[in-house]
Amino acid sequence: MTGFPLARAYAKKIERGGDTARVPSDVSARLERMEQAIDSIAVEVERISEGQRFTTKLLAERSGAPVGGDVSPPVR
Repeated sequence: MTGFPLARAYAKKIERGGDTARVPSDVSARLERMEQAIDSIAVEVERISEGQRFTTKLLAERSGAPVGGDVSPPVR
């Protein structure tokens, strides 16, 4: 019963000839800029993450704690 609405929508699309909505060029250009900005942000986040992993590794080696193990402070 859940597939009926999907089948009905698909049939209507076929009946209409499958005409697709055109995206205006200014919107397309804006989406392209947004995509580039998001990609740049992703690269920066990865760079920050790598720095945090490196710092965590150095601190763990300095304190003698296992890397990736228990994050609780060492007992003295």
